[in-house]
Order: sequence, then structure tokens, then C-alpha cells
Amino acid sequence: MKTNLLFAGALAFALVAVAVHTISPGADIFSLMPDAGFATAMATLAVNKQRDYQMGDKEEYPVIAADIIYQGAAVGENASGYARPLVAADPFLGFAEAIADNSAGAAGAININVKKRGNIVLPISGLAITANDRPAVYASDDDTFTLTSAGNSLIGYVSRWVSTGVAVVEFDAALVKAALQA
Repeated sequence: MKTNLLFAGALAFALVAVAVHTISPGADIFSLMPDAGFATAMATLAVNKQRDYQMGDKEEYPVIAADIIYQGAAVGENASGYARPLVAADPFLGFAEAIADNSAGAAGAININVKKRGNIVLPISGLAITANDRPAVYASDDDTFTLTSAGNSLIGYVSRWVSTGVAVVEFDAALVKAALQA
């Protein structure tokens, strides 16, 4: 379809060029046209091509040996690069979408699927209705969330207060990682 449109455009330009200029015999109509990327357009796909698509808000990581990550757990990365139930100060990877039971397996024997960005309702220690300034939210383990940064893992920011001690948290593991590296 793209090639047909390019040809139609080139033909239209050639007709205009003929009306305005005389084309010498054997002239290439593309040489009369301004450079609009026509030469590279011929490299477009001519057949279907399978691609490996990755969902933008999901990821998959190998799980640490002899451990279980439960659905809904905050997931962290250990120093060896394996996913585990988050431990304070771990880099945050996201929230487990389903249980990953590697209690009898070697490191990397199974993978965990995580949601790496989105909004989630969490209980947060010390959260009051006055949390309207989008305070940072931290985790001290896979199910304990707080506004205290010391020694904990940044996971996101309060998006909306729900009730005392409960909020919608906006999380994005990639942005958290970038913020920690800055």
C-alpha cells in the first residue's frame, strides 16, 4: 500500500513536471523530485514479519532459588539479579501478577510475571488525608508500605488518598530506577 501511494505521488509529480518543464528522453522522474526519502521507501516490508512484542506495563524476571513470590507481592531484585519478595533497599521491579513457587528450584528455574507500572490500592503506615502533595511511598518488605525512606525501597507516589492509612499509589519501576540512579 505504501509503495502504491509513493508511486501515485511520483506519478502526480511527474505529470506536474511535464506540464511545467520538458523532460528529456530517458530522464528519471525521481531525479526531478525533491528528496523526500523515496530511495529509502523501497526498503519497506514486502511480506509479513513476526515480531516479539512485549507488553508495556508487564515484565518477566527469573526467581531466586528456594523461595515463593505470592500474587500481589512487591517484587525486588537481589544483588545477583534474581527476583524475590521485596526486601528493604532492594530495587523495585513491580507487583507479582500470580504466584511463582520456586521453593524446590534452582535460581532462575522459573520466572515471575510482574506489573511494572500502574496504580494500586495499598495500606500505607502513617498516611493521613493531608497526603495531598503526592508523597513518596516506600516498602520495607513485600507487603509493608510506608512514607519512611530510611533503609526502604522507593516504589511510587500517592496518587489519591482513599481513607486513613489507604491510598492509590502510582508506581513505575523504570521511573523509580531512573530516580535512584540520578
